[in-house]
Amino acid sequence: MSLKPVNIINRKANFEYHIDQKFTVGIVLTGTEVKSIRMGNANISDAFCMIENNEVWIKNMHISEFKQGSYNNHEPIHNRKLLLNKIEIKKITNKIKDKGTAIFPIKLYASERGFLKLDIGVGKGKKAFDKRDDIKQKDIQRELSKIKF
Repeated sequence: MSLKPVNIINRKANFEYHIDQKFTVGIVLTGTEVKSIRMGNANISDAFCMIENNEVWIKNMHISEFKQGSYNNHEPIHNRKLLLNKIEIKKITNKIKDKGTAIFPIKLYASERGFLKLDIGVGKGKKAFDKRDDIKQKDIQRELSKIKF
């Protein structure tokens, strides 16, 4: 069992949303979920966050079953609680009252102390012309990097 450094990125987040604010949060996981994530078997591209009863939950996050995890194994997709303080939850609640604002995961990683952390963003969805502008900027940057001065 080789452990890779944990760095799972939601590539669609920057393409689909204007990120207004970022939060670094903890996540409640079981033992087999942690082992599976440390092996790199997680996907947050389809995940989203919701606030229910003044608690923030991540839904639709896929963590593959741990192969050596006998009968104690976890369900690959279920709701997982995010750990935020009351002030942060109030900030997020006030932000998402605006129409079109969403909470979405950006990055799942291991902190310096070894804890798994999740970066979530609060922002509005981009329109089609915004996405075209982003693609245009990427193409320009790619062409400029090819040119040698």
